[in-house]
Amino acid sequence: MSQVSQAAISSPETSVDPYVIEARSISVFYGSYMAVKDVSLQIPRNQITAFIGPSGCGKSTVLRVFNRMNDLVAAARVEGEIIYRGENLYSPNVDPVEVRRRIGMVFQKPNPFPKSIYDNVAYGPRLLGIKKKSELDDIVERSLKGAALWDEVKNDLKKSGLALSGGQQQRLCIARTISVEPDVILMDEPCSALDPIATQRIEELMHELTERYTIIIVTHNMQQALRVSDYTAFFNIRKAGEGKEETRWGELVEFGETQQVFTQPTQHETADYISGRFG
Repeated sequence: MSQVSQAAISSPETSVDPYVIEARSISVFYGSYMAVKDVSLQIPRNQITAFIGPSGCGKSTVLRVFNRMNDLVAAARVEGEIIYRGENLYSPNVDPVEVRRRIGMVFQKPNPFPKSIYDNVAYGPRLLGIKKKSELDDIVERSLKGAALWDEVKNDLKKSGLALSGGQQQRLCIARTISVEPDVILMDEPCSALDPIATQRIEELMHELTERYTIIIVTHNMQQALRVSDYTAFFNIRKAGEGKEETRWGELVEFGETQQVFTQPTQHETADYISGRFG
């Protein structure tokens, strides 16, 4: 990796910028289809930012732009810039694998590896070259504690991660994400497959994690966005043409502090969506 791309992924402590990521005029295409158009926003550091909006408005597409997950989709193309630590993450000299280490992701459905709890958490550090058992033991314990799972599994670390409950599996996935010391954690509907009790625990954990990490969450649950997030971005679907000529794409309508967006939105569309008039 080049010197400039290493600068882009320097340790979190070296930056004083209040924004951890800035999207500049981001548009996403799948082949000739434009899924998202001209999104610009700044993600505040050590805060929780929620993306809300109706299905198909581009929330998850934009989320995946931040750690270049769209690179893994055939025919996907991103225009614009994602600025992280002064570097455009889509510059050719930036390693996307390193981007995904610094900007981790937790998916909608818990997806632990078919390995032990210990090996799930140690997987990333091992890929980074850490082999010493005492170091791995410390990382596993620290990460499981960080994900509020240690007390529940510390005596069963050889147990399969797949044997845990849904909420525990999601926290294991969070532990696996933070084991490589990311700067940002992306969460794509992390509670949609969980029961209310497990959802509450994940939401509590998110607040705890902001002491060290910046979190961006996509959610269809507006009450969840209101409960957990400091900032909210509302996306909506735009349409042009009619019948077979109709095209659709997602756009950012409003972005601001969550309380302001929910109580005094500046756009009528936002007010209509939050009040349940559509969506």
